[in-house]
Amino acid sequence: MRPPGLLETDRLRLRRPLLEDAAAIFTAYAQDPEVTRYLTWRPHRRLGATRDFLRRCAEARKEGAAFPWAVTLRPDGRLIGMVEIRPAGHRVELGYVLARPYWGHGLMTEAARAVADWTLAQPEVHRLWAVCDVENLASARVLEKAGMTREGVLRGWIVHPNLGPTPRDCACFARVKGAR
Repeated sequence: MRPPGLLETDRLRLRRPLLEDAAAIFTAYAQDPEVTRYLTWRPHRRLGATRDFLRRCAEARKEGAAFPWAVTLRPDGRLIGMVEIRPAGHRVELGYVLARPYWGHGLMTEAARAVADWTLAQPEVHRLWAVCDVENLASARVLEKAGMTREGVLRGWIVHPNLGPTPRDCACFARVKGAR
């Protein structure tokens, strides 16, 4: 799989994240406990943690393990979040994060749909899937609006460290090539 370095929508430009994005990411969302509440990582307490994250992103892309994009606004290039795919054979997992001031405007739905459409257009991909905490109704709505179908609940699926050490239930969503 060789995802493009750039995807564009009406309002967004999704591009490869750069080490130079660290300050923008840290300020926009990485240190925000409300944004990271349902994520698998704790808020960054220092800019160095964000730089380390970006180094891991570059390495994952190089190895083909994950393909992240920085989500930026088209008019001014402001970085507002990230979206990522993680391929595993014919299945690809989707994940994302969006800075709080941009919640509720359909921006992550727009980004997720663009990535989903590109991913499912690849001949080797037959399933795009994502999970979100059962209490994260906003994320569930993003996935539905991006064309994914709720398949069920995965009990004790993932630890969200900002909510505690116990694995939590997650709703599973997917888009499957050729399915209706």
